[in-house]
Amino acid sequence: MKNHNFPVQDNNHLSRRDFLKISGAALGGVALHSWKDSFLSTDFPDAEHLARVAHDSPVNVRARPDVNSTQVGVLNEDEVLPWLREVVGYNQYNPTQRWVETPVGYVWSPLLQPVKNILNNPVESLRDTSLGPGMWVEVTVPWVDIILENPIPYEFWTNKRLEQRKPHRLYYSQVIWVDQIMTNEQGQVMYRLNERRDLDVFWGPAEAFRPLTEEELRPISPEVENKRIDVNLYQQTVSCYEDEREVFYCRASTGNPVLGGEEEDTGTPPGLYYQIWRKSISAHMGGGDERAGWDTPAIGFAAYFVRTGVAFHSTFWHNGFGEKWSHGCVNVRPEDAKWIFCWTKPVVGYDPGDLTVTDMTGTIIRVLEN
Repeated sequence: MKNHNFPVQDNNHLSRRDFLKISGAALGGVALHSWKDSFLSTDFPDAEHLARVAHDSPVNVRARPDVNSTQVGVLNEDEVLPWLREVVGYNQYNPTQRWVETPVGYVWSPLLQPVKNILNNPVESLRDTSLGPGMWVEVTVPWVDIILENPIPYEFWTNKRLEQRKPHRLYYSQVIWVDQIMTNEQGQVMYRLNERRDLDVFWGPAEAFRPLTEEELRPISPEVENKRIDVNLYQQTVSCYEDEREVFYCRASTGNPVLGGEEEDTGTPPGLYYQIWRKSISAHMGGGDERAGWDTPAIGFAAYFVRTGVAFHSTFWHNGFGEKWSHGCVNVRPEDAKWIFCWTKPVVGYDPGDLTVTDMTGTIIRVLEN
């Protein structure tokens, strides 16, 4: 996935009374008082490890971990069910042979996001930062519905969800900035979710978001000068080196040229001398056009190394690591993206959480074809 910028527009200041009216109208009558009921009554299974259907088309459930076995059911987007275990199976049409066993049958693993359902104690106040009062938070539930504050939706993704008559929603592992706290009439604490783009702003229930700490974002091995990352396009892997010693390895999903067709190059460009030039704790990414475009908010731990917007970043919309799946970026699991973010240079602190460098101090990236 690649990054693009949207034109900035000013939002009018809203009183709490105006906000209650507008947020209800934004989703066709969903009022603020319903947030607590709709969120806490969501029937997520009681299991430590869960699977969320991360595909917008119906997903087939098989009797065995084999694409040719009997179909025993169908799952729809955002359904959540227990993740019992991941097994090796058979899918003749794709490189990935991983399947997830669930209580209803087997599902091809790339279509299921591994998630958990962890509720959090709301914080009572925000810290002072150079950006004003605020904190970085991470979604710790399979998904959470959020309510648009501004009366007119600005962003492509916001309008698209409305056109599809779908609620605005954030997913497990997404990262976003909170800049206000309020308590609704039912006594539930709500966070104001702001990507700091002067565009769409939302409110969501505090229980769904875990505040990130400065400690977990501290740099890893900052004293090491000689660091390098190799991205292998053939093997779909990422290897991190300190003085030629591999210290970290993970599977990845790089750019799939098929996604762009003849009009756009969506492959990850090979090269030996890239360097990280920008890092952001949370990024809004998108590209394409209204006909075949994508637009995704709150992507965690982006580390850009190609000036066209190619980056390492957290990924929640598929679990197909090990094969090409992206629009050009290097997709990795959320925990892998966080490690890469903290290990690479330049060092980016909690405040302000975003840094661009113009010198040659960023970690070297080599994108290898084999």
